[in-house]
Amino acid sequence: MSKPFISVIMPAFNELDTIEDSIGSVLAQETPDMEVLLVDGNSTDGTTEAISRIAERDNRVRLLHNPHRKTPCAFNIGLSAARGEYVCIFGAHAVYAPDYIRVCLRELLLHDAVGCSGRIVTVPANRTLQAQLAAWTLGSRFGSSSRSVRTRTEGFADTIPYPLFRKQALLEIGGYDESLDRNQDLDINQRLRARGYGLYLTAKTHCGYRGRPTIAALWRYAFHTGSWNGVTLCRKPASMSFRHFVPALFVTALLVLVGMGAFCEFLQVYSTSAVIKALLVLVGVHLTLGVAAGAATAMRTKAFAPLLLPIVILGFHIAYGWGTLSGLSSKVRVPSHL
Repeated sequence: MSKPFISVIMPAFNELDTIEDSIGSVLAQETPDMEVLLVDGNSTDGTTEAISRIAERDNRVRLLHNPHRKTPCAFNIGLSAARGEYVCIFGAHAVYAPDYIRVCLRELLLHDAVGCSGRIVTVPANRTLQAQLAAWTLGSRFGSSSRSVRTRTEGFADTIPYPLFRKQALLEIGGYDESLDRNQDLDINQRLRARGYGLYLTAKTHCGYRGRPTIAALWRYAFHTGSWNGVTLCRKPASMSFRHFVPALFVTALLVLVGMGAFCEFLQVYSTSAVIKALLVLVGVHLTLGVAAGAATAMRTKAFAPLLLPIVILGFHIAYGWGTLSGLSSKVRVPSHL
């Protein structure tokens, strides 16, 4: 196989804690013929200066500016500047295995796909228990669903994380939709599949994604992600799947039962015991599934801490579902950067 030129596009905004490790893992790839385009959204924490220092040491790194501070804008700026036949759409929160690009390119060609990515392995942001629980939640099939990019293993997929793409295919469909502050990846993957292109996820390589440092940060992330799912459903319904809205259905069921209980208690027209039982059953089923997920993680990691996962995942799903309902109502302003 020949060695085509690769352009890595990586947006950044206030990523000082992770940017050097992420860029370092890209520069260490087993693919020397490449350029790394860092598209900075006017960072204020020293990220821009850190990128500049790296660029001075390695001429493969170029610093570009994104005045709009929106991720799809950063991707399009990178696409316009990219010189490679293939482009990698990477994130600054991940560290990539040395063979990541090489394996993705090989698998893309082998399966005649337009895009290919490796697995995501969610790693703790630090050594605290909260960071570990946050990482386990995101990496759990119950926490993130069995169809999530965080839990799938290999095969053709609806969407792929941190992919290597054939650049021409992205240009054919007009690049990324800049009206979306988030979920631009779901949208562009759907538009590629609508053109008949295949997206492949390989288990032969991986990247380590840095999770949230605290439970509160995890739940905030869940709320904002859910919010943008609600917004995206209104703007780009074809890019969304049923699994994105299961937490919203769960929260809706909780709200309906609580509302029914309050209504019955206020009017005293019906006993609330049946409503309370239904509410307890619904929460109990969720906690039971959470216990199973926590026990499986505990056995795999040989630790007792995962047994706390049922409560963390319950909060994660409630925050996610509430965020989706808020996004659907269009009554909240959803920030684009978290």
